Amino acid sequence: MATHLDISQVSIEFPTPKGPFKALDGVNLKIAKGEFVSLIGHSGCGKSTVLNIVAGLYDATAGGVLLDGREVKGPGPERAVVFQNHSLLPWLSAYENVELAVKQVFRKTKTKKEMHDWIMHNLELVHMTHAADKRPDEISGGMKQRVGIARALAMEPSVLLMDEPFGALDALTRAHLQDSLMEIQKDLNNTVIMITHDVDEAVLLSDRIVMMTNGPAATVGEILHVDLERPRDRLSLANDPKYVDYRAQVLTFLYEKQRKVEPISSPAPSNKKTKGKVVNG
Repeated sequence: MATHLDISQVSIEFPTPKGPFKALDGVNLKIAKGEFVSLIGHSGCGKSTVLNIVAGLYDATAGGVLLDGREVKGPGPERAVVFQNHSLLPWLSAYENVELAVKQVFRKTKTKKEMHDWIMHNLELVHMTHAADKRPDEISGGMKQRVGIARALAMEPSVLLMDEPFGALDALTRAHLQDSLMEIQKDLNNTVIMITHDVDEAVLLSDRIVMMTNGPAATVGEILHVDLERPRDRLSLANDPKYVDYRAQVLTFLYEKQRKVEPISSPAPSNKKTKGKVVNG
């Protein structure tokens, strides 16, 4: 399959009082259109740093990122980010939070009615049309995250970047959102890169799982191809020998191959281009 997103020899250093801190060293990853890739590893291994470089929020010290053959330079609407914190504006309704993104991208190309229909379409994708007029403090944590996903999808990105989007949710809400994400990704064929610490989540959702080595100078350790038929049902997979084997391979990497080295958290970077969440993992 043709390469859609090419992360090539990416390294990054952050200045510290004791000298440069190398967070990533020679990260290489080629991702096809419509592929779902999870990044997993111990805290401090640079997963979020990789995501932020792809998002254009960090500048790599060496190497770079190509999207459809064009170099990534700064943030762009073709790469939407969903953080663990939903980051909704508290004074705006769910509809207005999505509208804010739609106006930024489509103000010159869609009429008001077309923008309204597009906003409602994306809220419908995440089953949130019933709460379109509610503010964030009037809805649950899972519903807030649904709105955050709708806002990202409304930008019509070719790449959806997700930084532990379900990490703060209860198990049942998390499961519902995982199922919703699989349905949406099937329908839209977005390329998805997701950070997770949850092995079961990674195996359930991914086409490939990229396992990161511990930092400093973290890099890609192993890549696991997940050959499970789609659509995937979590209950039927629970006792599937292939699912169990994939899960065991990831756990083996995390607990046997990487546990000897304690991760060192990198300092807050000084070259981030926009304000937002700073995460070392």
